[in-house]
Amino acid sequence: MNAGPAPTTTPRIGCDVVTVADVARSIDLFGDRYLRRVFTPHELTVCTGAGRVQRLAARFAAKEAVMKVLRPRDDAIPWRSIEIRRAPWGGCAVHLDGNAAARASDEQLTDFQVSLSHEPDYAFATVAATRTAVTEREQA
Repeated sequence: MNAGPAPTTTPRIGCDVVTVADVARSIDLFGDRYLRRVFTPHELTVCTGAGRVQRLAARFAAKEAVMKVLRPRDDAIPWRSIEIRRAPWGGCAVHLDGNAAARASDEQLTDFQVSLSHEPDYAFATVAATRTAVTEREQA
């Protein structure tokens, strides 16, 4: 007897590592043009002080990790459609807008989770999301 479609969930995971020097070099070379193209106003507001470049590098790594989870094909996903926000508990959360949100919906991806880390020379991020798909399941 066919019970009809059964939802299945699978994780998607992406990670990325960035050298802080590369982000610093982009800021030095392109200044506000680079910052406004890659980071949202919120991200620029929360990344201040002595560790600014390391925090920006971690967010850039997170955006790259989100891209790996989204697996875009030909659709352009602007950097700013992926935002890494401060979560109420003190860590960070992923917020998607525009093309990134549309791609997540198309891929049936929800429950994005992010973990960031940075040191003076490197920044690292891991992103996980849940993909829910409907498959045919047979029951006896």
